[in-house]
Amino acid sequence: MRKVLVANRGEIACRIMRSCQKLGLATVAVYSDVDQGALHATLADEAYPIGPAAARESYLATGKLLGAATAAGADAVHPGYGFLAENSGFARAVMTAGLTWIGPTPQSIDDMGDKERARLLAIRAGVPVLPGSARFTPDNRHGLAAAAEAVGYPLLVKAAAGGGGIGMRRVERSEELEKTVVATQALAAKAFADSAVYLERVIEPARHIEIQVFGFGDGRAVHMFERECSIQRRFQKIVEESPSPGITNETRQAMATAAVALAAQERYVGAGTIEFVVDQAGNFYFLEMNTRIQVEHPVTEMTTGLDLVELQIRLARGGDLSDLTQARIAASGHAIECRIYAENPARNFLPSPGPLTVFEPPTGFTGIRIDSGVRQGDKIPFHYDPMIAKVIAHGSDRAEAISRMAAALDRFRIEGFATNLGFLRKVLVHPAFRAGETFTRFVDSHLQELL
Repeated sequence: MRKVLVANRGEIACRIMRSCQKLGLATVAVYSDVDQGALHATLADEAYPIGPAAARESYLATGKLLGAATAAGADAVHPGYGFLAENSGFARAVMTAGLTWIGPTPQSIDDMGDKERARLLAIRAGVPVLPGSARFTPDNRHGLAAAAEAVGYPLLVKAAAGGGGIGMRRVERSEELEKTVVATQALAAKAFADSAVYLERVIEPARHIEIQVFGFGDGRAVHMFERECSIQRRFQKIVEESPSPGITNETRQAMATAAVALAAQERYVGAGTIEFVVDQAGNFYFLEMNTRIQVEHPVTEMTTGLDLVELQIRLARGGDLSDLTQARIAASGHAIECRIYAENPARNFLPSPGPLTVFEPPTGFTGIRIDSGVRQGDKIPFHYDPMIAKVIAHGSDRAEAISRMAAALDRFRIEGFATNLGFLRKVLVHPAFRAGETFTRFVDSHLQELL
């Protein structure tokens, strides 16, 4: 492996390039018309245009991405997260073209991308799952009401091919069921080209906990502990931390053991995340597996000292990872990540794209890491996810990590459009957050105070 095409944009593309450069690998960027001159394109050794702003004509266009790889002489592709990262067809196309795919096997992507199949595989591995239903399609909703009664209210209608918090809608009462299912099926068809949905019970109050795993493709896997991701808006995470302030060591170990069992059964390759919901009694249930690097992976890197992207690349190029054993993986201190979005919390978190007239990340802070894909003077387009930066704080304990994060957010200056910076500051100082009462309904429960 000599040259890696990064099939992505923004913050994650810049992040991948840093690890490539550390390993002595040349990098190739791709950019749409609105991303010409973007930070990720200037950081790479080479950059190639791939078409209009619309993602389906650029960052989702397999032919254009492979064309760029061929023109650049790249011999590997890293997909990052989002876009085609969990698209088995793209992975197969990369491999068919004779390039190295830096990610899990297409079979694993298929297995875990189909949420119903993933649930069955989790059960086979001995992992507890929530009560749920079989899938329903627009032309077959027979038995929907009975399935909902068996699952129990409140419940979630979830896209069978969904991910990233997209294609999930809550139903409180039977009167809302049919309408919500129809709407979610339409959304799923548009977002994932698969209109199937299924029903799943809602646990409340609950924590959203995920286990970072890493598989070697031969039935061996290790974990890198957990991240708590309960602070969410519209089912999407905005604050993550490790370790979780609300689970016992026994629950932590049991979840990690279950996650490793599933990854090992799958003969999983590389970095992945297995997500759970945990009730107040410490019972945990499988939600899904993300077959890619996660947005919040820096939380794990800050507590373990590992470079997850580097490990992905080393494994893909046949490197020796014999030293990556469970006994040698240790976590130290506490880390918190805040995602900064170009969005307006007061308007239901609607994206607020526009010119970035001021972008001054904090500097000189101990234990602070900033991951971003923008610079002052850039224009944030409305075509893509509005996340513009991540702030990660590490401290000897949770109190110190919170203190460092709060100070860093106070010094972060962003102007030109609405952001969630003020909202994040209020989350950090909220008494319930400080007390570790971080449940998935936190934002909904405290919304007026946070606004």
